[in-house]
Amino acid sequence: MVVSEIPHMTYQQYRTARRLVHECCNYDCGNCLLLDNGEECVCPQSITYSLICKWFRAAVLPLDADLCAALFPLPAVRRRRCRECGRSFAPPRHNTIYCSACAAERAKRSKRAWVRKNRADV
Repeated sequence: MVVSEIPHMTYQQYRTARRLVHECCNYDCGNCLLLDNGEECVCPQSITYSLICKWFRAAVLPLDADLCAALFPLPAVRRRRCRECGRSFAPPRHNTIYCSACAAERAKRSKRAWVRKNRADV
């Protein structure tokens, strides 16, 4: 992921990222093992509103898809609005018109309608 500018987070995004910092393999009791050169160094990602840690950005941030999408939005051409709920989503294929949650719900409804129709025929 190439980023030309360091993203700044809102307070809510910062709180979410701060919870995610604990999932980082380099985080040890508030300190960063990567920056440790003999003396303890506070994890910079846990104390700033900017995404300054490249390791956090590459390995930990993708664990929270919503936060990742908010901080690094996809180009508008690759995002669509779900026809069912109206939320924005990144379609996996060019002909996808529903988000994954709504697509699953519509498939259930369609299956129920099919079963009702075929039971009536028997």
